[in-house]
Amino acid sequence: MGTLDQSPPSDMAIHDLKVTIHDSELIFAANETEKKSLFLSNIDQVLNFDVQTVHFFRANSEFPPKMVVEKLKIALGKVLVPYDFLAGRIKVNNESGRLEIDCNSAGAGFVVASSEFCLNDIGDLVYPNPAFAQLIVQKLDFLEANNQPLCILQVTSFKCGGFAMGLSTNHCSFDGISFKYFLQNLASQAFDNKPLAVIPFKDRLPLAARSPPTVTFPHPELLKLKVPIGDESNSSPPVFDGQSDDLAFKIFRLSSDDVSYLKEKTKNETEKTDLKITGFNVVTTLIWRCKALSLGNTADMDRESTVLYAVDIRQRLKPPLPASYTGNAVLTAYATATCKELEEGPFSKLVEKVYEGSTRMTDEYARSAIDWGEIYKGFPHGEFLISSWWRLGFAETEFPWGKPRYSCPVVYHRKDIVLLFPDIEGNDGLNNNAVNVLVALPPKEMDKFESLFHKFLA
Repeated sequence: MGTLDQSPPSDMAIHDLKVTIHDSELIFAANETEKKSLFLSNIDQVLNFDVQTVHFFRANSEFPPKMVVEKLKIALGKVLVPYDFLAGRIKVNNESGRLEIDCNSAGAGFVVASSEFCLNDIGDLVYPNPAFAQLIVQKLDFLEANNQPLCILQVTSFKCGGFAMGLSTNHCSFDGISFKYFLQNLASQAFDNKPLAVIPFKDRLPLAARSPPTVTFPHPELLKLKVPIGDESNSSPPVFDGQSDDLAFKIFRLSSDDVSYLKEKTKNETEKTDLKITGFNVVTTLIWRCKALSLGNTADMDRESTVLYAVDIRQRLKPPLPASYTGNAVLTAYATATCKELEEGPFSKLVEKVYEGSTRMTDEYARSAIDWGEIYKGFPHGEFLISSWWRLGFAETEFPWGKPRYSCPVVYHRKDIVLLFPDIEGNDGLNNNAVNVLVALPPKEMDKFESLFHKFLA
């Protein structure tokens, strides 16, 4: 049970997609928008870095890439009206020392490019190819460093007529859920005379810290930050910055049957009737066991391991946030166990710990974590983080030319971050419980991880 990705190793993948940039410009809102400053919550404050995603589309004879480019330019201009902050710029408020968005209508970036390859030439789209970074422009050369857009969209056409839509967006603008709604709105405006799919809720003040800030829980999942939050040296997150040198990486694929097996195993073992047995909880537990036990001296069975994972707090707050809240409304949950518990304990007991980490995220706990950020300006802190793109559903977005063949982030191999990707077959509604697990580890640890992966699935 469970398989390794059968894609060619990275030294056989195409390292140069031979991309040529033809045009770079700024797109402005289709209608005039209000000039203002947008407050950023303490969750947004620590996410001042760019996130890149690539969305691959098959050739469609009714929508050649040139037509797609024109429709996306118009669509982007239209969505920059409700998403006025996306045409703004990050700045530091000199009075408060906080980051905020200056909604100054400075525009979003748009880049037109082409590749000398056909879409089928670049191989398995699930396979994390560093060359996909060529499908995204992160900075516009004709703008100063302090005037870079919060959003840059690149359309790269392939010789077959297919194309890739690459998006670089500042993380303080969106979390995964709000980015999905942005994609849906962008797609809706690419149609003729179609309304927005979702009306974005832009106000970040519902996630402001209380006055005075009141920390009512211990927060072992957070690490105090010594550098002032507005400092230029803090433009990238210092947490989880492990070296990528000499790391092997592999994709471990869990089929729908594998996920069902883990859920059934948990159900048969547990005595708790209120335990929520989800695919994410059981997959996180499996990865946690393998990752923790592959590290360091396994003879030290009393060592504690902490796994981190994101929890959407929109519906956990009182009152709840609108589903269309545009900012970052996720906080880091955690589960802790000793290596002995991870090695010997029943699988269901570990699933319970992961579930408890999620249920811990009540309104008061979330408010306490936000207030903690107000005082300490900190970051998530744990042994490793599981970052899930599994259920976000980017590839379900319907554009005039169809749904993406596959959507994924541009991957940078990191020892302390494990990524969950949807399976490509799931985009057509088939095998939609399958998940790909991307792991990057030193070779010896990877061998141990692989051995444990198969052992705990048996």
